[in-house]
Amino acid sequence: MSVANRTIAIAGGGLIGLASAWRLAQRGWRVTVFEQGSMGGEASWAGAGMLAPGGEIDEPSELATLAMDSRRLYPAFIRELTETSGLAIDFQEMGAVDLAYSADELVALEARATKQAAIGIESKAVLPAKVTAFWPRVRQEGLSGARFYAGDGLVNPREVVVALCAVCRQLGVRLVQHCAVTHVKDGAQGVAVTTSDGLEAPYDAALIAAGAWSGSIAVTPVPVPASTPVKGHLLGYQQPSQTCSTLVRHQHTYLLQRSNGLLIVGASVEHVGFDRRIDESVVAELSAKAGFVMPHLLETTATETWVGFRPESDRLHLGRWQTGHVYLAYGHYRNGILLAPVTAERLATEISAN
Repeated sequence: MSVANRTIAIAGGGLIGLASAWRLAQRGWRVTVFEQGSMGGEASWAGAGMLAPGGEIDEPSELATLAMDSRRLYPAFIRELTETSGLAIDFQEMGAVDLAYSADELVALEARATKQAAIGIESKAVLPAKVTAFWPRVRQEGLSGARFYAGDGLVNPREVVVALCAVCRQLGVRLVQHCAVTHVKDGAQGVAVTTSDGLEAPYDAALIAAGAWSGSIAVTPVPVPASTPVKGHLLGYQQPSQTCSTLVRHQHTYLLQRSNGLLIVGASVEHVGFDRRIDESVVAELSAKAGFVMPHLLETTATETWVGFRPESDRLHLGRWQTGHVYLAYGHYRNGILLAPVTAERLATEISAN
């Protein structure tokens, strides 16, 4: 059977699922994407959009290699997506600065930078006087030093989702919203996929890319690995352009500004299940951390507050599950947006080869 006649069901319409659908459709697959809510309405909508190996990777690992490969793919990925869809995407390659406000913090930054340099993540030291000159909004009091990562950047994932939906539709991908995959039965010739509307249909293959919900999909005869939601609060401040000209990080707090002026601050890490409630105590703590890094934010109130669920698992699951017709793409945790291009490319290649 030629690839052009083969069918695949994708569970999950976030960045990972949609990017994979695009790449598979380009190879001739007949693709159906099932999403329990609206396309890109969960982690992809909630994510700040950091493309930042410098902020995420410390040591050699499979994840480190994937992250750096995917970061290199991003410019061409966005260029192809914008040209094909005709839609604008906020994509900025402006770098990131990591700040230290004590001697101990500076020592930790330098030690981390040394380990990162060994795996190809470059950064350079920035003296406090330079921070004052180039990042005038950043707190100067107590500043001990900083590191600048030229290779880090950002993308607006909401705009990427809209563009991916457009290019998928151009290629005949069927996008089914408000309909979750509940069961995938793997068989000798393909899979049987059951959805929340009670319908069952045959496909040649299935891809599980439902983020934090992936592990709850019943796959038989061999269940797939568990997945866990890790809740994160984020804040948005509408600010004048160039208020935050690069990514800015201090310890576990980051700030970035999209081209529409929205300055995003994130993010908390909470193991509370799928609890969508806004916790005002968490918001207050995040606001205080934002105000520490940029003191003028203490005098303003966030215009937006939202939460998202990072998909955690025992590891990143990327590729064929067992020896059947089911493939996995989840467990990306904090790096789903960053890893979308490489995930889609690798999966489309592997699935098409089998």
